[in-house]
Amino acid sequence: MQQFDRGSTCTCAALVTGVKVEIWSDVVCPWCYIGKRRFEAALREFPHPVELEWKSFQLDPHARSQPAGANVARLAEKYGRSLAEAQQMVDGVTAAAAGEGLEFRLDLAQSGNTFDAHRLLHLAKAHGVQDALKERFDRAYFTEGERIDDSAVLTRLAAELDLDAAEVLTSDAYAEAVRSDVAEARALGISGVPFFVIDRKYGVSGAQPADLVRQALQQAWDEQPVDLVAADACDDDACAV
Repeated sequence: MQQFDRGSTCTCAALVTGVKVEIWSDVVCPWCYIGKRRFEAALREFPHPVELEWKSFQLDPHARSQPAGANVARLAEKYGRSLAEAQQMVDGVTAAAAGEGLEFRLDLAQSGNTFDAHRLLHLAKAHGVQDALKERFDRAYFTEGERIDDSAVLTRLAAELDLDAAEVLTSDAYAEAVRSDVAEARALGISGVPFFVIDRKYGVSGAQPADLVRQALQQAWDEQPVDLVAADACDDDACAV
């Protein structure tokens, strides 16, 4: 678990309201979806409030649309592996996903640029449904074979959560927010996803087991300052008896 330096800012009177978790993730990252399930399992065993925010990260900012069935060949080329070795990689991550109750159909997956999807996740954040849209995008890509860079698909998926994607997709809305998340990841030294930042103090890299994530959450909670709540008290000798 990586520890961040939060500086010397005094928090001696801060109110303990919950643990803040920021997760850098991409919607075409298989381990991000697996990590999401493991994080959710950790939350079920964590008895304190958690504030969650999904942060944008693009594994390939220059990605172009790829047809279904192209992932194995693309992985083989990217990592210098044979097609058989690349298929083993796909089979391995599919099995890991199944272990978390997820059905991966990477034979149907159609890779593409995720910039617009991330813009819509910022729209969803503004409307309080960011986690729900993240889940919907992940399922659409990994299980349903939806094209994640297609405006019509994104609009339809967003509409399921009563979001008007057109106002974003026909403008530059939230583009700077996506770029800011990516720049922030670089500043924090994040080079791979998923990456969990807890209270801006601890970093957990990768789709770690739920128990490890829960321990990190608990450690962050235990180290939060206690709120100094006003109550009846004596000041100097004002109530001496």
